[in-house]
Amino acid sequence: MGARGPKSTAQLSVVTDGAPDINYSASVRSPKAPAHLSKASQDWWAEITREYELESHHLRLLQAACESWERMQAARAAIGKHGLTFTDAQGCPKARPEIAIERDAKIGFARLIRELDLDFEPPAEGRRPPSIRSNRG
Repeated sequence: MGARGPKSTAQLSVVTDGAPDINYSASVRSPKAPAHLSKASQDWWAEITREYELESHHLRLLQAACESWERMQAARAAIGKHGLTFTDAQGCPKARPEIAIERDAKIGFARLIRELDLDFEPPAEGRRPPSIRSNRG
């Protein structure tokens, strides 16, 4: 029977079946960004994981935030290419679906960033945990 209580970062970082597609490097403190993310999102991932000590559930939130950002950017590019509206079969202008995709991704990104709560004064040295309300004691 295993030990009771919260698990350490090392215990949580063991990749098992059903684990998220996060590629962990040799160091538990520097997990690599998922390969499907763009270079810009991978760079942002690296910056966040360098500055913050993230548990596995934070990494999932960070991955979802990166994916939301990319979806928002893709929708924004489609809006730039095709415009805000199209004309339906009856000749009525309709909002393009990308408008809702961009809006939903933007809301999702904002909520994920709020959930990660990265707005935190850094300590004088070293990495900092995410500043979730339970850490603000």
